[in-house]
Amino acid sequence: MINRRAFSKAVGLGMSAAAVPTGAVAADRSGRPAAVDPAEVPVRARAFGRLKQVRAGVLDIGYAEAGPAHGPAAVCLHGWPYDIHSYVDVAPLLAEAGYRVIVPYLRGHGTTTFRSPTEVRNAQQSAVALDVVALLDALGIRRAVLAGFDWGSRTADIVAALWPERVRALVSVGGYLVTDVRAQQNPLPPKAEHTWWYQYYFATERGRRALENPQYRRELCRAVWAEASPTWAFDDATFERTAAAFDNPDYAAIVTHNYRWRLGLAAGEARYDRYERRLADRPAIGVPTITLDPGLDPFLASTDGLGYRKFFTGAYEHRVLDGVGHNAPQEAPAAFARAVLDADRL
Repeated sequence: MINRRAFSKAVGLGMSAAAVPTGAVAADRSGRPAAVDPAEVPVRARAFGRLKQVRAGVLDIGYAEAGPAHGPAAVCLHGWPYDIHSYVDVAPLLAEAGYRVIVPYLRGHGTTTFRSPTEVRNAQQSAVALDVVALLDALGIRRAVLAGFDWGSRTADIVAALWPERVRALVSVGGYLVTDVRAQQNPLPPKAEHTWWYQYYFATERGRRALENPQYRRELCRAVWAEASPTWAFDDATFERTAAAFDNPDYAAIVTHNYRWRLGLAAGEARYDRYERRLADRPAIGVPTITLDPGLDPFLASTDGLGYRKFFTGAYEHRVLDGVGHNAPQEAPAAFARAVLDADRL
């Protein structure tokens, strides 16, 4: 059973606002002000407990787990260049509310490894989404709330679109992020193209070699952190805790393939063609969904959500996280956790 009272006390839950600042002060559904008392917010976790491993599909997946083993499942998916620690402060809030929280390393990150040395180091979108389906199967989870940002949003969106029977609800930062490879051939305005500089860098062998160099890999990823989250005052220890996940031996191969594939510069695998054909038709998502647009995310053309609203056909809310950059769950854990619980009761 979800402990909504404890969760509400911690993060002021029960509110639905168009814009939610980092401090999580908003109005409740009746319009009355409902502020969070900082003294009631749990002390933030600085680390996960002992990580677990499970064989799932082509991978041996490393993941963190929190909360009751028989609680409703919430799977939180990280992006690039991040890792499971984007959710290190979200997970205890959801666990407090009674959720079984699963936070996996995506392929090529942390302790997630390929079971076979001959497996293609493929990071096309449907392959990564099937990793999540395989993880649910391996853990005996029939349905879960999926929540993610960046690669994690795209992956959660795809699972919700293609396997809605596995998804209780969805929280997607940035909205509908299913990749349209054909549309990717068209240029964006130059200012927008500049924001995506690393995609083009990774299209070159020079960029791949930079990712293989431990020093340059860290410097590159830290530069993206600073650009993507302009007001997030992370320290060296916070970055290094995550950067350890970039030492996975498949990291450079997975990251470069992901961006090259999205730009139409690298092939996928034939076994995923049927999924990619369905995704090329831009399938709608009918599960209950809350979309989040961080107000300071440089990758968003706008934060009103109107550009992707048509893709969500079920119960739906859109929220703006004022003062928050790209790494939404780590920058605004209370607002992110609240969105998860609210989505699950839409």
